[in-house]
Amino acid sequence: MRPQVVIAATLFLNLTLFVVNLYVAILSGSRTVLSQAIFTATDLAGSGFLLWGLHLSRRPADYEHPFGFGKERFFWAFVSIVVTFTTAGIIALVTGVDQLLDPQTIGHIGESILVVVATLAVSLVGIWVTLRELRISRETLQAFLDSANQGLKSIFYQDLVAIGGAVVAVGGLVLVYRTNDYAIDGATAALEGLLLVATGFVLTAESREYLIGRALAPSVARDMLGVIERNSQVRRVRSLQSMQLGPDDALLALKVNFQDGLTTDQIESAIDAITHELRSAYPVLRHIVIEPES
Repeated sequence: MRPQVVIAATLFLNLTLFVVNLYVAILSGSRTVLSQAIFTATDLAGSGFLLWGLHLSRRPADYEHPFGFGKERFFWAFVSIVVTFTTAGIIALVTGVDQLLDPQTIGHIGESILVVVATLAVSLVGIWVTLRELRISRETLQAFLDSANQGLKSIFYQDLVAIGGAVVAVGGLVLVYRTNDYAIDGATAALEGLLLVATGFVLTAESREYLIGRALAPSVARDMLGVIERNSQVRRVRSLQSMQLGPDDALLALKVNFQDGLTTDQIESAIDAITHELRSAYPVLRHIVIEPES
């Protein structure tokens, strides 16, 4: 999957949405549309953080960072999630509550509904871009959602939340149009804010696991164990530890008990064979450490 394609598409689409939403929000005075503008603005910032993290993660390893800079993508994905969901959600929530407690007249409801529908359409385009990239890379949606691609997953969830928020916004604006109850506009904006904050908490908790140091999935570790134990020179794998160093970069540390009677050269040859087989089957394993034990 090409992360730069997904991020660039998100930046372009959200820039367009932000300009249109902000214009209509100022024109109409609708807090619902203003919430949409706030979300697209923070989404723009979040996508910028992801692009910056992708750039930093590609720096070569050095003495102080022997395993490279893959975790830059986890850190900037975390920052992106906080800005996009939590910050935008709190601002939208406060804005909505203010309108709910002290309703102000809004106008141009037709234009407001139109721009929210456009937001819905653009979010669907964003979903389509992600799914197309998954097809190109021959990756399933479930595998993508289970992966360590926190940044790209946050973009995917941004689009899903934007779709849900747009549906809520359209419903709220239609009710305002039919009832002239402007407090509904505030309640709709507050509901959008709560949706953003809730999603932000869930994604932030998941990102925290990768920042701390999360192991590969147990099912993947079991498959790797099977690959190692198929080697005829291996008696037993005593320890298998792993850590995700980036969305496409992982460390695997093994303690392997080899068959008795093997010479040093034979053990080194077996280690080379295991390393080659693991890297061929799992390209994510950029760092493999095998410690032989008697």
